[in-house]
Amino acid sequence: MDFTEYDTRLAAYAVIVDETDRMLLTWYNGQRHGDPCWSLPGGGVEYEESLEDAVAREVFEETGYVVAVGAPLGSHSFTTPDGRHGRPYKSVRMLFAATVTGGTLGTTEVGGSTDFATWMPIGDVVTRQPRADIVDVALSVANRPG
Repeated sequence: MDFTEYDTRLAAYAVIVDETDRMLLTWYNGQRHGDPCWSLPGGGVEYEESLEDAVAREVFEETGYVVAVGAPLGSHSFTTPDGRHGRPYKSVRMLFAATVTGGTLGTTEVGGSTDFATWMPIGDVVTRQPRADIVDVALSVANRPG
């Protein structure tokens, strides 16, 4: 299938792990698509926005933190034959390392798809349900030997 025959959504997410091995997670309320679940801070990249700028913006909106965006950690994609507008759909999601440099924990976006954010020990993240598959991708890249 040619790229003009399907819709694409580009998204960027932050993988933020602190010095005590806690991962920053958000609670996705299911407002836009899907069921409520634990997720990563991040989301859709605006038309004229870089991936890194999107990560920084999304993290601030969903967690209240200002971050320094680091290296790309990986990507994940999926397709569905009947997307949001009845056309085939492809989601492409990039994961970036990020470090908190300022701000205060608390969702700043009003009426958005994130209700709150929290720090969770990685051992708890592994067993926490429900969680978005992007969290599993983050766990796989966060645990790679450096």
